Amino acid sequence: MRMKVLLAVPPGIDKLELYRVLGLKAPPLGLAWIAAVLERAGHKVRIIDSPTEGIDLKAFMNEVKSWNPDVVGITAITPTVYKAYDAVKAVKEYDKDLPVIMGGPHVTFMYEEALNNGADIVVRGEGEYTTLELINTIEKVGLDTGQFKSIRGLAFRSGDGIIRTPDRPPIKNLDELPPPARHLLPMDKYTLFGKPIRIIHAMASRGCPYGCSFCSTSYFWGRMVRYRSAKAVADEIEDAVNRYKTNIVVFTDDEFTLGKRFVYDFLREIRERKLDINFSCGSRVDTIDRDMIVKLKEHGCTALYFGVESGSQDTINKIGKRITLEQAVRVFQWAKEINIDHVGSFVIGFPWESIEDMKNTVRFAMKLDPTYAQFTVATPYPGTPLYYQAVSENLIEDWNWEHYTTLRAVMRGYRFTKEQAQKMLQWAYVKYYSRLGFVIRELIHGRLGTIITAIKNSLVPWFTERLLGRGE
Repeated sequence: MRMKVLLAVPPGIDKLELYRVLGLKAPPLGLAWIAAVLERAGHKVRIIDSPTEGIDLKAFMNEVKSWNPDVVGITAITPTVYKAYDAVKAVKEYDKDLPVIMGGPHVTFMYEEALNNGADIVVRGEGEYTTLELINTIEKVGLDTGQFKSIRGLAFRSGDGIIRTPDRPPIKNLDELPPPARHLLPMDKYTLFGKPIRIIHAMASRGCPYGCSFCSTSYFWGRMVRYRSAKAVADEIEDAVNRYKTNIVVFTDDEFTLGKRFVYDFLREIRERKLDINFSCGSRVDTIDRDMIVKLKEHGCTALYFGVESGSQDTINKIGKRITLEQAVRVFQWAKEINIDHVGSFVIGFPWESIEDMKNTVRFAMKLDPTYAQFTVATPYPGTPLYYQAVSENLIEDWNWEHYTTLRAVMRGYRFTKEQAQKMLQWAYVKYYSRLGFVIRELIHGRLGTIITAIKNSLVPWFTERLLGRGE
């Protein structure tokens, strides 16, 4: 008899800053991929996407009790991990013998914390095959931790100590994986800025070779970039578009354009299949050229997302980004000439920066003048070099993981306080979005209300009052 596995995004996180600010409800692709692999092996799987379904802890436990799973799996990123621990404890209070596993970026690096908060086992890193091997083993022997030592990619308590098994090698051929189990997700309930909009989220690759000091991607997925075949990605998108009646696709890859061969093969698949889709993707200013931007737009790309990070070449070098300011200027100019929406992402508050350095980053963003600019404050996520630097230099002043959203300063620098970093983030948004040219451009496109709502509700609560003459 195969296992009943309940996979969940923790309940209660829809009230957190991360979700409240953007009105963002996006499908948990990681859980959907794990579910697909488990289903292919014959296990029965259910996914509870708690924030999308509006499920609180009490309702979550009612679902656990009614479905009566053999194993519960809960995912967590850093700002949602406390809610995940609450769910773990509730499950254990209901049935202390019901195995609870945890996975995701935060617990991959903070597995001891997760085990101390009630989890039986932590799946570290890429989860599909580790979870499958673990579930198959639990099916045979239950929670006999002695049998888990041969499974790569785990952490669990054994006796008085914690065992961390060797890392599992990355999946070399991602085409081995079945498509994510979207049929287990509430695909008609996902939103952006609080508005219902049916979107197909897809991932064409995993891994990043750059290892930027503030980003966990390279340390979670690995430094080796692995692309799926263009055919497999196009097959998945074509099926999803037809099944869910939408042509909007968002690629969640950090660097979609890193593999030029993949990009052009994928565009050919779109053309040959006559797929009428609108898609957006992430890129780097050193992995894209003018011709690629033109081809992307011709085949339905509506927006490009670039991580520029800083207006200081010295900071770019220190974080390991490996781009130049000149490359950013050139690529953003191309995007304007080709008339494709583009987003620039910028980070302020690295420990070595001064207030003037942060202001220069905002000024550089204004010089580039992307369609939208995203400003965040440097956040020391566990597992990143920035985290280990901040811990060793005692820079972290706020250890509440719920505040690790990149929207709230949690550490000081050598020449600025945590409070000054927070004020600089507010200043960045006001400075960029109060420009007359930007306001006129958004009015022309009918988009001003959406961006003001996002800013007003989150980063600059007094934005509307001071700039538009309205009070709360």
